[in-house]
Amino acid sequence: DANAEFIRLADTFVEVPSGKNVNNYANVDLICETAKAQKVDAVWPGWGHASENPDLPKKLKELGVTFIGPPSPVMSVLGDKIAANILAQTAGVPSIPWSGDGLTANLTEEGTIPEETFKKGCVTTAAEAVECAERIGFPVMVKASEGGGGKGIRMCGSKEEIEANFPQVQNEAPPGSPIFVMQLCQGARHIEVQIIG
Repeated sequence: DANAEFIRLADTFVEVPSGKNVNNYANVDLICETAKAQKVDAVWPGWGHASENPDLPKKLKELGVTFIGPPSPVMSVLGDKIAANILAQTAGVPSIPWSGDGLTANLTEEGTIPEETFKKGCVTTAAEAVECAERIGFPVMVKASEGGGGKGIRMCGSKEEIEANFPQVQNEAPPGSPIFVMQLCQGARHIEVQIIG
C-alpha cells in the first residue's frame, strides 16, 4: 500500500509495524493508540482485519472517537458465522442443515445472541462433529467460526475424515475459536456483498 494513490493523496499518514496483520491492521489497541495520538475525529477501518472486530468501535467510543461502521453488537452478531446463522433462523430465513438447526434467540440487552444458545450451535470434539454429521447427512463442512481465507475449514465425507480433519480446523483458527458443522451445499455458487448505510 505504500505506493497506493490514497497514500499519495493523504495530507499525512502513519506507518504501522509490518508482518502479520495481528501486528497492524487487525490490532485494535494499535489502531486506538494511533487514533488518540493523531487526535483524529473518526476511524474508518475499511474491510476485513479489525473492521470485523466488535472491540474496535467499543474502544474507539471510550476514547471519544467516532467509528465509521456498524456498532459493536451488530458486528458481534453478523460478524460471527454461528451467531449469524442463529439470527437468520430467528428471522425465518431458510438455512442449510447444520449443528445449530432450529436454534432461535431473543437478543440480549447488548444486542448479541445469548451465550447458552450460541454454545448449542457449536461442536467441541470430533465425536460431536461426527454425531452432527450423521444427523444432517454427509458430506459436511467442519468450520471454525473465526476462520477465514480457507483456514479453519475442511470438507468431510465420512466419520474418518472428520476425525482426521477436526484437529486441523482447530489448529488453523485462532485459539478457542468456536467450531460448527454445516452440510455441504454441492454445486453451489456464492456471492458476497457489503451493505453500507
